[in-house]
Amino acid sequence: MKHKYLLGSYDDDDVLLHAVGKIRKEGYRIHEAYTPFPVHGLDHAMGLQETRLHVMGFIFGAIGTLFALFAMTYIGAVDWPVIVGGKPFFNFPAFGPITFELTVLFASVGMVIVFYIRNNFSIFRDAEIIDPRITDDRFVLAFCTKQYPDKADQEAIAKILNETGAVEIRETVLENEILPNLYVSDEDGHHDDHGHGHHH
Repeated sequence: MKHKYLLGSYDDDDVLLHAVGKIRKEGYRIHEAYTPFPVHGLDHAMGLQETRLHVMGFIFGAIGTLFALFAMTYIGAVDWPVIVGGKPFFNFPAFGPITFELTVLFASVGMVIVFYIRNNFSIFRDAEIIDPRITDDRFVLAFCTKQYPDKADQEAIAKILNETGAVEIRETVLENEILPNLYVSDEDGHHDDHGHGHHH
């Protein structure tokens, strides 16, 4: 299935931030923003929710800690109890290094897996780059035409992009859908957990 997006490209991060504020003030929802480096304040300007990736990192880290303690306790005190240097079978202080390493391993690998799933990445298909210049010097705002099927809305968005200093405005078609972000609220203050906005 084809997915069409309207793109507005900028060549300066300050201009981009101003454009985001203007677009949100007009009541339009930005589907995604792409930048060659992190832009301070962009998440807040777009009204995005704080990432939950750190929560998943804590959960996976806790699983790693419990797994390490359980495995070492079972191996050292139940399955293969061996006295080494007069130490007890359950030698908790000696479990520290391995517990730490497995906590970090589970947290890091778990967050990478969740990140891939949330962003719809897959090793079984080629990545689609919405604009190769986002890895160099372009800042791109993407609008989903499925969210704004009315041509009048698309023309209004293009007009705002042009007024706010976009150096290029064009449409692109992708094979895979870009998952919408989670937003804190709409402009009218209604909570929105689905990333779908509308023009007021």
